[in-house]
Amino acid sequence: MYNFAHFGRNLMSLTARLDRLSLSRPHYKLLLIGGLGYSFDGMDGAVVAFLLPRIKELWGLSNASLGLVGSAAPLGFFFGAILAGWLGDRFGRKKVMLWALAFYCAMSVVAAMAPNFEVFLVARVLAGLGAGAESVIIAPFLSEFIPPKRRGWFIGTLAGFFSFGFVGAALIGRFVVPLGDDGWRWAQVITAVPILLLLWWRRSLPESPRYLLSQGRTAEAERVVSDFEASVVKATRKPLAPLEPAEEEIARHQQKVTLWNALKFMWSKALRRRTAVIWLIWFVITFSYYGFFSWIPTLLVGRGITVTKSFEYSIIIYLAQIPGYFSAAWLCDRIDRKNTIALYLAGSALSAFWLSQSNDSGMILVAAATLSFFLNGTYAGVYAYTPELFPTWMRATGVGMASAVGRIGSILAPSIIGIFSAALGFGGVFTMTTVVLTIGVLGVVIFGASTAGKSLEDINARAEHESVREGSLK
Repeated sequence: MYNFAHFGRNLMSLTARLDRLSLSRPHYKLLLIGGLGYSFDGMDGAVVAFLLPRIKELWGLSNASLGLVGSAAPLGFFFGAILAGWLGDRFGRKKVMLWALAFYCAMSVVAAMAPNFEVFLVARVLAGLGAGAESVIIAPFLSEFIPPKRRGWFIGTLAGFFSFGFVGAALIGRFVVPLGDDGWRWAQVITAVPILLLLWWRRSLPESPRYLLSQGRTAEAERVVSDFEASVVKATRKPLAPLEPAEEEIARHQQKVTLWNALKFMWSKALRRRTAVIWLIWFVITFSYYGFFSWIPTLLVGRGITVTKSFEYSIIIYLAQIPGYFSAAWLCDRIDRKNTIALYLAGSALSAFWLSQSNDSGMILVAAATLSFFLNGTYAGVYAYTPELFPTWMRATGVGMASAVGRIGSILAPSIIGIFSAALGFGGVFTMTTVVLTIGVLGVVIFGASTAGKSLEDINARAEHESVREGSLK
């Protein structure tokens, strides 16, 4: 049964109390703890591209086998995203964040010690499962603490931490992988070991008050909000702003959270437009992103650029991610999430076409860096946008399912490019990317919903009430 009964002024005001808080040190602590997780996720996933030439030589692999390696982590991401979303809504955000990170760290070490290709491939899949679970849960968790006026910037900035991981992976690929026969093993150890420190730090995180309210754990939610308010007052040395009435309270979900219930709601008449748009965006951007970054060092070598030079080019290309993420994060609260996503998808499409027409090595570098800028800026918008589209009781599941659909694109992209790059050529690969990105632009411009400046409850109130009337929620 789904109960929309009011719980009284005190309970209704808990989300309003969170939404009135000024961004300060407690929020930025959450940003750093969550962001470091994204940095290590990005580093671990990106470093694989720099291992491909070495493991190809070590185990005598074909391009098709290399494509499997490129698809291994995304395959794990697919299952990890679905599993973590459901677990996060069922058992809590914090527990999933901790266990997923620990599992991903352990599997990365196993991959580093792999005696053969088969063990390495399985370990990469399992590491991807942990990383996928971890990355899915962070954005919904943090979005439930952040005031509406700054939520787009905050979660976009959170996603920007991925860029630091990719730059770190490029540096590891340039300076660690070439050190010797075991350089590729040490590269993976370097990405995994710092996670142990992050795990220890995350033990102090509170559970999301919005999640607690959705579970009927009101007293716990009250304690978390009160402690968070006190920490903000201490950090800002200012009294709290006056409390405005909450237009919508957290709906207490009394039915067991299952994937079927969540999917039924996502594809109800009230929400299916949102679901279709966000699934399309995730597929388009992730297909293009993984197709590009998984193969860019190998494609550069194929254009006559040396392995060492291709790694140096990759560092520059990865550095372009940083302004891409943070410029889009800045725009999210100014021109809305959907418009930011459309703008950066359009920039990605034009950059991909430019890259498809480039022959000179310098022009390839500039076009690829521009594509990197826009692709990653799109992700900043997508990570800010997705948690807002779903209500608290199934927010993590909604984000997980959307991310999983995106992972289908990331699973397909490396293999498709690996198989067809010989037939399509360098230009053909990025012409195909241009077409895919253009489809994404049209989808978000025509069908996307606006969310900037609205509370999470207000964004989803109408959809939930309509779903109750049509029987999607009972």
